[in-house]
Amino acid sequence: MKTQRIWGTLDPFCEAGPILGRKVANIGFISGLFNLDPFDEYHFFISGANIREGLANFVKNNFPDLAERGKVKIMDRRELPAAISSQEYFCFHQSDCILYPPHLARVRNKFAKNIFPITGTTHSLSYNNYGSSFLNYIWKGTTLRDCIVATSTPGTEVVEKYFRHLREGFELDAENFPVPQIRKIPLGINPDPLTPPDEQQKIQSLVNLDINPADGRVNILVFGRIAHYSKMDILPLLRAMQRLFAAGMERSSVRVILAGWSDDGDDFPDTLAELAKNMGLELSIFTRPSDARKIDLYRAADIFVSISDNPQETFGLTVLEAGATGLPVIASEYDGYRDLIIDGKTGLLIETIGAEATPELDVMAPLIFDNQYHLLMSQQTAVLTPRLASALKMLINNPEIRIAMGKAGTARVHKNFIWKEVILQHIKLWEELNTIPVDIGKLRDIRHPAQVRFGETFSHYTTSSLHEETILVTSITGLAIYQGKEFPLIYSGLERILKKEIIRKTAFFARKPISSATLTVKIKSLAPELSDREAQFHILWCIKHDILEKTC
Repeated sequence: MKTQRIWGTLDPFCEAGPILGRKVANIGFISGLFNLDPFDEYHFFISGANIREGLANFVKNNFPDLAERGKVKIMDRRELPAAISSQEYFCFHQSDCILYPPHLARVRNKFAKNIFPITGTTHSLSYNNYGSSFLNYIWKGTTLRDCIVATSTPGTEVVEKYFRHLREGFELDAENFPVPQIRKIPLGINPDPLTPPDEQQKIQSLVNLDINPADGRVNILVFGRIAHYSKMDILPLLRAMQRLFAAGMERSSVRVILAGWSDDGDDFPDTLAELAKNMGLELSIFTRPSDARKIDLYRAADIFVSISDNPQETFGLTVLEAGATGLPVIASEYDGYRDLIIDGKTGLLIETIGAEATPELDVMAPLIFDNQYHLLMSQQTAVLTPRLASALKMLINNPEIRIAMGKAGTARVHKNFIWKEVILQHIKLWEELNTIPVDIGKLRDIRHPAQVRFGETFSHYTTSSLHEETILVTSITGLAIYQGKEFPLIYSGLERILKKEIIRKTAFFARKPISSATLTVKIKSLAPELSDREAQFHILWCIKHDILEKTC
């Protein structure tokens, strides 16, 4: 009989709210996975009814065939232990490596039928609490089947440094405190709507944007969050243009188009508009563009510029989108951009310089807002303006170079960065991880040191604890429930744990005084699938609801 290959996750992958690179990447991943459809089933263990409903609607509306065939199963996260103990899973993959993987590994080690690989993808890596998040990975329950998927070469090195610094600081040796594997797999894009435009499409997009297609300007597009504290400072681009104008470039020959997410009430776009006006630069700003407008923006452009200087940026989806649309890219030589641009062939990388260490910032970061320390970091990270001006001048003045780089960029994106190819790399990784030997017996009882032992930690709050020798007897209420004259009231959320028939039979078993140990055995004889703790939960619940009485 063929074993099913089941893919699992705790994440919905599709989120509402502001358009951020992480959200775009996650919905691109899950859409790419569903389009390729390499698994027998896809199991989502989701907290929150509204999120489950949103995911179900996403699947129904975008992948009706999968929905109709019942291949996508959306379950309450509290069903996870029962599911993984009853059937084998091929892998679990998380949309972000930060929140759940180490704790999911503990649940897997304790309950799962097999030690399936757990992987999670990196996104922004620069938040001050991420040291604590990565510390959760360093425990004896981590296996070589656990893997952090870094999206770029620089991102891989960041994760390696996190683990190195944590081990140094807490004096943790590698033998007793393992860490997961780290592998590099890039993000991807869906290139279908992002094709190089023909001349008529380009003209139509300019018209759609209320830009005169006959003015002859070279259009330079910058696309991303319009916030100097979270992605890039646009001011160096304006200074580079100022250099070009001072050197004799006609102001009427070029236009900068700035597009992307802008927060309500943020006056930074207005500040940029005023600066551009003062220097005679034609600047068009499009905030929160729709998907259709986004296509027009790429098609209307001649050059794409992304001068990231902020550690929040780790990859650069817009760089791929620009390449797919046939645009040459001028990008800062920073973060994951190094993996995306072949300098001199698909675009131009601009040298950057920054601080080697930031001890004062480091100690203050946990005490201030993330946009404040990100601003402090980015404002000491410089994209070299003279180099930027030279790159702009070369591409503005040489349309043939722009065309050649655009074609090379499109070819590279289609070869390396479409979601189908990225998903295939993940499948290859999951298959490889599944072959790594693990000792499941040794993993079962290894507790995660960061997980609160709630029962033990708060056991002294009560007068006493339930022990094997605790003697119990059925109360008047319990007898009424056993006889069917009354019924137990089980609150929402407990129905997966408490079984009415077991409650009724518990009342029957304790008609005469009985020890907790004996009662546990009798409950388990009735329901062998229950653990000792689950049986004891029934007993304690019955005491709480006056179905059982404690006699001594």
